[in-house]
Amino acid sequence: MNDIVKTVEDFIKPHIPEPFELFAVEWEKFGGDMLLSILIDKEGGIEIDETAELSELISPLLDTITPDPFPTEGYMLEVASPGAERPLRKPEHFVGAVGEYVFVKLYQKINNEKEFTGDLISFDGETLVIDVLDKTRHKKVEIPLSAVAKAQTMVKF
Repeated sequence: MNDIVKTVEDFIKPHIPEPFELFAVEWEKFGGDMLLSILIDKEGGIEIDETAELSELISPLLDTITPDPFPTEGYMLEVASPGAERPLRKPEHFVGAVGEYVFVKLYQKINNEKEFTGDLISFDGETLVIDVLDKTRHKKVEIPLSAVAKAQTMVKF
């Protein structure tokens, strides 16, 4: 985990009011700028006006982090919902996604494949089991969490 992500996550988490929860913090390049995305969720989903209110709470808090972890060039702040196609990064994200349709990209191939899309059948804290459609038949693929480079839920059409 990136140092800025960890610092912001540890600092912000206790300041997020109930019924909201910090889902994830992302730090990535966005055009020529850096973007700090703070993904917030709650039971039943979060509304846009709630993200605006949370942004007003979070923005000044970020200025109080010492030492300042951010580059001198600055950054853009986004407070948002994780969305329907939400990132899966932490073990608890995978636990919450059991039964959902997911996309998983690996660091190295398993069964000659580096990407899998299917239903997440189970997750025991270390291994994901995904039901994937291989041409016309279903097969179960076991993927160690340590092999996952990127994962997210997907909307199934």
